[in-house]
Amino acid sequence: MRVYLKFLTSIFFKSLVYILLVTTSLVFILNFLGELDFFQKIDIETQFTLFLAFLNSPDMIFDMFPFIFLITSQLFFIKLFNNNELVTLKYSGLKNSKIIVLLATLSLITGVLIITIFYFFSSNLKNFYLELKSPYTNDGKYLAVVTKNGLWIRDKINNKTLVINSLLIDENNLVENFITEFDGEYNVIRNIKSNKIDVSNKVWIIHDAKIYKRNSYENYKILKINTNFDYKRINSLYSNLNSLNIFQLYQLRENYNKLNYSITEVDLQLLKLLSLPVFLVLMCLFSASIMLKIKHLSSSTFKITLGLFFSVIIYYLNNFFFVLGTTEKLTVSLSILTPLLILGFVNLVMLNKINEK
Repeated sequence: MRVYLKFLTSIFFKSLVYILLVTTSLVFILNFLGELDFFQKIDIETQFTLFLAFLNSPDMIFDMFPFIFLITSQLFFIKLFNNNELVTLKYSGLKNSKIIVLLATLSLITGVLIITIFYFFSSNLKNFYLELKSPYTNDGKYLAVVTKNGLWIRDKINNKTLVINSLLIDENNLVENFITEFDGEYNVIRNIKSNKIDVSNKVWIIHDAKIYKRNSYENYKILKINTNFDYKRINSLYSNLNSLNIFQLYQLRENYNKLNYSITEVDLQLLKLLSLPVFLVLMCLFSASIMLKIKHLSSSTFKITLGLFFSVIIYYLNNFFFVLGTTEKLTVSLSILTPLLILGFVNLVMLNKINEK
């Protein structure tokens, strides 16, 4: 029995590596073409675009893992069907249910390795990618981040640079603020201190402003400044969460809480990561059940096409519930777990009497 298990494990991982290599090649080519299109009006070396495509590829591959596992499971069974090895295994006492349990176990173990090792590297590469590409983007001169010291905003407008630090966000207001205004040479023009700034629109209304210039200061009951940010933009300026590993996501969540900032997207990302191994198991089980039901069909192309068709359906179902979670139409838990529960229920129905297939 152990020989059969080693044999099946070998087929599974060979199939996974093959699909992973094909996917990586396609993703890299698409990334490279995308970078060429982005930099078509910017004079840079081709090696730089290749390097950016390399850095961004693991992040895209990570998002495709559920579908990589679905196709891997299909390829696994196609290899067994083509050589009639499934029949041989059945006569040897290895039931379909045992093969499926093995697939689920391998998927679960691999999924844990993916979120602990692969995601760690892909998030760091994504972060490096964003740092390299940021100077070439339209929003490269704007920046909004959340740290343990509150909200930090860097804004460039009218040849001036504003650096804003706020302790809290209270509805449409920034609380306990300090603004430093620089000229084009980064010489300090003035510092502004205020306990309350209304950021309802891009013309900020600063209440009870204290303006420091050199060694003196002035008080203003109301002061208005032009910026590129309003409350809506600030509230939607989440960091690219794929560029943060799990530990950084937990730290970001803590910082958001301190700032009274919405943590919905961070919670969604965390739960999505933690539930990935289960998602991979369900995708493998779904693929296995389909393959055992249509094993009499001889066309491997049709089987793979059917897998891709279901991949698209699952992708849009997943994305639909994720959007509901992002817009807070559903709770974070429901938006992530509902697609898994649906897929799990479908698997239970399809895997019924699987040993008779």
